[in-house]
Amino acid sequence: MPLLLAATLLAVACQPKPDPEAQRAAREAAREQAAEVMAAQFDAAIDAQNWQLARAHGDVLIAEYPGSEAAERIQAQHADVKAKAEAASEARRTAALWTYQSQPVDGGEQLSAAIHAKDRVDVDGSGPQPVRLIFRDHPDWGRSSYLVLQAGDFDCYGGCKVQVTVDDSEPRAMDASRPDTDEAIAMFIEDERALWNLAKDADEIAIEFPVKVGGTRTVVYEVAGLDSNRLPAWN
Repeated sequence: MPLLLAATLLAVACQPKPDPEAQRAAREAAREQAAEVMAAQFDAAIDAQNWQLARAHGDVLIAEYPGSEAAERIQAQHADVKAKAEAASEARRTAALWTYQSQPVDGGEQLSAAIHAKDRVDVDGSGPQPVRLIFRDHPDWGRSSYLVLQAGDFDCYGGCKVQVTVDDSEPRAMDASRPDTDEAIAMFIEDERALWNLAKDADEIAIEFPVKVGGTRTVVYEVAGLDSNRLPAWN
């Protein structure tokens, strides 16, 4: 037994030591292979136009395999994918700002699209309040666009002008009116068709309106996510 053990130890001792360079090359090859697998997932997500997933795969590839051929290859494309992912995320955010309703009424169906202002404003001294912009299509009353307050009041009984600014354009005056009713604190913007067309093509719309306590207030609406097909008769 001692002779067998000695022979075994001698055989092990005589084996060549691992080549460090070969080991390094093997590790590098394995690393490149793993990077290529991630790059293939990146490419597949792009083919599917899933920009969020493509961005995630690209982020992981660049972070975990920096300097790899695959990471170097996708750098420029990853920047483009990142921009598309951010744009898609912003589109989802602005689309979610809108609320659409369909309600059966005498004579047919009432459709509406509503959005809250980006920031609340103080319209009567009681603190910031939400201001909604609503587009409505009613079978009897026709089409209308109007602002709605939860508190305070508009100074527009008998008619007034509001200033409407689209993105970075110059303000334009539009006719408005406050109906003499207590059912809702609402003010109609009379040229609803023009306002709708502005909203369809804009990123933001600012509306300056007079309030009963004096002066004017301005609200901004992020309208870019409007789905105009929800009110098909307006298009």
